[in-house]
Amino acid sequence: MTEPARDPGLQPERTRLAWRRTTLSATVAAILAAKTALHGSTSDAGVVACAACCVLWLGFLLVAHRRIRALAAPRPPALAPRWATGAVLCTVAIALCAAALVV
Repeated sequence: MTEPARDPGLQPERTRLAWRRTTLSATVAAILAAKTALHGSTSDAGVVACAACCVLWLGFLLVAHRRIRALAAPRPPALAPRWATGAVLCTVAIALCAAALVV
């Protein structure tokens, strides 16, 4: 039994949408971290965690933007391991910074 023909446009589209959703989630986490740091009892540690969260968000945004642009190609290349590692580290670090601000 042969497999049905694969539409090469669907997988890159789903991946692009996943990158956009993850970018939106990181944006919300960074904004909530900034709000928590600046509207609570502002401490030096809170400001540093907020700044770190914003820098990490910018790093993730860079990786996501590069990947979304690459997915626009007819045959998008695979994501390089160092870019994938960077995205994962930024995402985990944003979550840790945001959690540190809440706790």
